[in-house]
Amino acid sequence: MWFKWSLLTTSLLLSSTVICAEFEANAKVGADSRYFFEQGQYPEQLENTQPGFYAQAEIYYAWNNSSDSITFIPYYRYDNQDAERTHGDIRELSYIHVSEDWELRAGIRRVFWGVTEFQHLVDVINQTDAVEDIDGEDKLGQLMLNLSTVNDWGIVDYYLLPGFRERTFAGQNGRLRGPAAVDTNNAVYESSAGKQHVDLAVRWSHSIGDFDLGSYWFHGTNREPLLQQSTQEPISLIPYYEQMDQLGIDIQATSGGWLWKFESIYRDTSNDNFAAAQAGFEYTSVGILDSDADLGWLMEYAWDSRGQASESSRGADLQNDLFVGSRIALNDVQSSELLIGFRTDMEHHSNTFLIEANRRFGDNYKVSFDLRLFDSNQPQDFVSMLNNDDHIQLSVERYF
Repeated sequence: MWFKWSLLTTSLLLSSTVICAEFEANAKVGADSRYFFEQGQYPEQLENTQPGFYAQAEIYYAWNNSSDSITFIPYYRYDNQDAERTHGDIRELSYIHVSEDWELRAGIRRVFWGVTEFQHLVDVINQTDAVEDIDGEDKLGQLMLNLSTVNDWGIVDYYLLPGFRERTFAGQNGRLRGPAAVDTNNAVYESSAGKQHVDLAVRWSHSIGDFDLGSYWFHGTNREPLLQQSTQEPISLIPYYEQMDQLGIDIQATSGGWLWKFESIYRDTSNDNFAAAQAGFEYTSVGILDSDADLGWLMEYAWDSRGQASESSRGADLQNDLFVGSRIALNDVQSSELLIGFRTDMEHHSNTFLIEANRRFGDNYKVSFDLRLFDSNQPQDFVSMLNNDDHIQLSVERYF
């Protein structure tokens, strides 16, 4: 979580009209290191440690009583082992104008859709920054023009998305990858426009009583590439980006300490069409054992109509999978939190286990600890590619 300090707030008196302007700036720098318990599964993976550092800044300027604002968030990461993980990105560089019943947002932005915890099926606007982590939660900035209209019957967002961002992948020396590295320099596109294809999306969202509802249609370049084996040595995987139409819905219902969650998509491409869903709940006990801490229990189930992969079918990684977890928030001054999660594939009998913990120290430091374990004896299951990649990660961040 960002800790923001307002560096400057000014009021300008022009022609007897008060125009308020606000400027905020903050930044963080961090160092992290992964330690893998075993030697790499593939010959190029020579190291068991993967240190690096990263930096991110956020600059915010608003004027016209905050009706107009600009946000700029640059990001950079350096990795000591994997050249593909060393990269920079503009997470956001956008202008927003807020009116009474509409908003206009233009520039590079990040947009998140969805309600489930362990898989984000409906989140389709931004490309995944997969070298940051394998959980799919880190996103690259996307150039867009977004008009949002507010109506009694819901909010409607219209998106024009020029310019496509390719997914990042670990390099030859990187960990958390398959037996062949992905050749990101030779991506292939179904559309003759390639990266310049203009994508379109429209989304409706509304709250009715205890229900938060959302639905959308997306037309454009699939953010999830097909990985096709190259015909030349050394063997690599070539990303192929299809065109797709995707319909999605997300529903969340709140009832006391219960959160009921559901996401579903239907995707149509020239090679395939399928439906997928993720559903579950989160129950939170507030003030456990007469303390300030909250304890949450999570369970979700993933289904995909493609089923398991076969010689004639692409299949799905999460086609019959159960997720269970627990979240503890101490609600202390240090914002201490702990998440424990377990996933099991009920057809492949593969398992993954994770622990994510973080805590602030003083006003300027945050320490995070992650543990991830992988276990699979089924070669057709994607987890089997990560069997030697059990690891811990320690991160220390300094905020300014």
